[in-house]
Amino acid sequence: MLAYTYIEKGKFALVEKPKPTLMEPTDAIVRVTMSSICTSDLHIKHGSVPRAIPGITVGHEMVGVVEEVGADVTHVKPGDRVTVNVETFCGECFFCKNGYVNNCTDKNGGWALGCRIDGGQTEYVRVPLATQGLNRIPDSVSDEHALLVGDVLATGFWAARISDITEEDTVLIIGAGPTGICTLLCTMLKQPKRIIVCERSEERRRFVQEHYPDVLLTTPEECKEFVLQHTDYGGADRVLEVAGAEDTFRLAWECARPNAIVTVVALYDQPQILPLPDMYGKNLTFKTGGVDGCDCEEVLHLIEEGRIDTTPLITHRFPLSEIEEAYRIFENKLEGVIKVAIVNKSNTTVYSID
Repeated sequence: MLAYTYIEKGKFALVEKPKPTLMEPTDAIVRVTMSSICTSDLHIKHGSVPRAIPGITVGHEMVGVVEEVGADVTHVKPGDRVTVNVETFCGECFFCKNGYVNNCTDKNGGWALGCRIDGGQTEYVRVPLATQGLNRIPDSVSDEHALLVGDVLATGFWAARISDITEEDTVLIIGAGPTGICTLLCTMLKQPKRIIVCERSEERRRFVQEHYPDVLLTTPEECKEFVLQHTDYGGADRVLEVAGAEDTFRLAWECARPNAIVTVVALYDQPQILPLPDMYGKNLTFKTGGVDGCDCEEVLHLIEEGRIDTTPLITHRFPLSEIEEAYRIFENKLEGVIKVAIVNKSNTTVYSID
């Protein structure tokens, strides 16, 4: 089968690999029908993820059809359409039982797919700990509707959840890339008093304005003054930093009111400095870390109910054979790209959606 593979720092390539087989009774083999490219894949390419192993198939955002299951996997069966969680987790360790599945202590726990073991930018993928890692897609939900559930939508849902957003809050979201927009969609579910999105790209600001007209928009250069003008207590009640740059990290805490919550969603290429003397007296609460992707079933229900729709984010579609071009467009932010779908046409069944 074809598999897009991490060769070495700065180099991915589409290579031939054998189809995976079951290795543990908790495994499942999924025939990938659709996958996507994530900024985290670019971090691997650029050498910013030290735990990524050369030779692995990249990709951790995918949907597909169950091909085969191990003896211990009973909640899905061959033929089921499923989302694949970005994280694999055992469900039994201390961290899993407390909902911190990103910190699962299993050897394959946390972000393994497309980082430490073969991922989903290919035709077939082995999913370890499949009982926790796969969720059946409702019949009324298409593959495209479900594509982002396992990663960027799970991240947005997690970010909104841990930010403790109330209906009285003004929420500032910094960054309107794919994860930023998913964070916006999940923040909207909380119905806060107002939402401000800060984004440098004019194209992406237009995208937000077109699809979510009630959201206030600003730029990094104007953000601090804009937030002061549109908040009640000298800053945003909740700030979600989804952009992942040095200036946006600082902007996040500068735009927060005293005693606010700042949730850092982004993955950074470089260490960031927390200038505590400058922050003294703001009494901020920071929440940081990787997504705990244990809400995928709930997210799928929200999609089924029509309360979340990420399909406008999928702006480009390519077959697996053209994944190099897909990466070129995504990495260089060309043609107004938000998210790219890699479609395995030979693996895809057409579903009629009422």
